[in-house]
Amino acid sequence: MSSTSLPSGVRLRPLATADAGALAEAYRANRTHLAPWEPHRDEVFFTAAGQADRISASLAAAAAGTEVPRVLASADGIVGILNLTGIVRGPFLSAHVGYWVDAGLQGRGVCSAALTAAMDHARDHLGLHRLQASVLPHNAGSRAVLTRAGFTVIGTAPSYLRIAGTWQDHLLYQRILDDPDL
Repeated sequence: MSSTSLPSGVRLRPLATADAGALAEAYRANRTHLAPWEPHRDEVFFTAAGQADRISASLAAAAAGTEVPRVLASADGIVGILNLTGIVRGPFLSAHVGYWVDAGLQGRGVCSAALTAAMDHARDHLGLHRLQASVLPHNAGSRAVLTRAGFTVIGTAPSYLRIAGTWQDHLLYQRILDDPDL
């Protein structure tokens, strides 16, 4: 998944060390938008130094083959992320997918196109069998993105993640990548 053009002039491209400032700015600009869907973040998270630390860890995981970190970028800067994490080889051949897009770009097909590119890369270049995602039951937008991409609900995980300061249930989704009927 090198650089892929998406709707609204957005590109999906690899995360780079130089992205720390722009990523911190994107998180600050979307702080209120993302707050209901993410863990509480300390103030350092919203700084270039905080993002530099996160980027360093992500790039190390990428070098180890357990993560594929990507950013959604436009002429205005970084407008979101899409990551494959927790890549497992052996008989499982699976990864977790997570994403977000700038509040002003929601509903324009950006996440759907990015997710399609990620699924193709996971299947064709990483040789993965499945992708999984977890989503809050009341996150209708993310649920719609997953459904359009052919993900199906496989269960509910009670008190799965501490989001917005509260342990919350999540719906678990999966997409079998090498199933010709999907």
